[in-house]
Amino acid sequence: MKNFSTGVVRSLTGRTAAAALAAFLALPAQAAPVSTAPHCSFRPNAPDQHVVVKRDTLWDISGKFLEHPWCWPEVWGMNRDEIRNPHWIYPGQIIYFDRVHGRLTLTRPGANDPDAGLPPVTKLSPQIRTEALERGAISSIPSSAIEPFLTQPLVIEPGELDAAPRIAAAPETRVYLAEGDRIYVRGALNGATSFQVFRPGKPLVDPDTGKVVAHEAAYVGTARLVKEAGPGVDVHSFVVTSSVQEMGVGDRLLPTPPMPLRNYVPHAPARPVTARIMAMASESNYASQSQVVTVNRGALDGLDVGSVLQLYHLGKTIQDPGGSKGILGFGKSTMRMPDEQFGELFIFRVFGHVSYGLVMQVTLPVEIGDVAKSPE
Repeated sequence: MKNFSTGVVRSLTGRTAAAALAAFLALPAQAAPVSTAPHCSFRPNAPDQHVVVKRDTLWDISGKFLEHPWCWPEVWGMNRDEIRNPHWIYPGQIIYFDRVHGRLTLTRPGANDPDAGLPPVTKLSPQIRTEALERGAISSIPSSAIEPFLTQPLVIEPGELDAAPRIAAAPETRVYLAEGDRIYVRGALNGATSFQVFRPGKPLVDPDTGKVVAHEAAYVGTARLVKEAGPGVDVHSFVVTSSVQEMGVGDRLLPTPPMPLRNYVPHAPARPVTARIMAMASESNYASQSQVVTVNRGALDGLDVGSVLQLYHLGKTIQDPGGSKGILGFGKSTMRMPDEQFGELFIFRVFGHVSYGLVMQVTLPVEIGDVAKSPE
């Protein structure tokens, strides 16, 4: 997820960079409050400050100050470019609520010291500087909840796995394969040596159209190349390095992707989006707080990583007991109830017309068919 923060510059270049950073975060003294949208208002009981600790997430911290935690880019004055290129926040920093200017800042309101609120300077060697800083930064949302979905399972278009290498054979005594077993793979490896193994899985049905828009390939484990096929040999030798399900002949291999950036800055989609919940990560028909769901909209529909959608139960059409009656008292009129907003959805992985989202702050369970749309 893309993360928002500020501590990198300080450790990299010392107090001069820290002063520049404070200037970046702070608005001019005469500026109007950043948060002007009604949905991005501060909480009446917002604290004056918060000390960042290791288990914090940016969503949690922002929830202490804001009615809607996803609004924090607005109160930090971040533009779209800054949302795409996140900054980092670290334990030990102090976040202040500047009530006069309606913003959050790392500098104590009214303080002349640009280093106020920043942790002590840490000298890092150039070789480990970036790695150490990113490792210590706090995440936007709980990374453990979405980590398995950053690279798997995989949404695939029809035929997308057809050209992928496949497990063509296994030792005669093995029907299903587990860690340490030898497997034989047929297909072009294109120079890769480490692979994830998938099995074509359940169809993803669009609740609006009733059509299958994609399939979700089930992640079953990983495999490593031992020896490429030599002259006169049709298969490569692999070993299973991990398995979460039984692996078998016919399963497909895809190169292990690099671990994506896990810190995302939340924001409203660039254009209005209305999506529907079409699948749950679990076998249940319901999802609750911090569970993953699949929606029927993706990058081609205006979603990107970090988009926040509001969740609604569709309003039902019910009989109006006091409405007009037809002949002989039959044909009571009906009335359409409003859609009820009950939570928010944080989009963290996006495909063409499908996305994964993390359920946030729900007051009711999420159901298949529920609406997820741009904040109003």
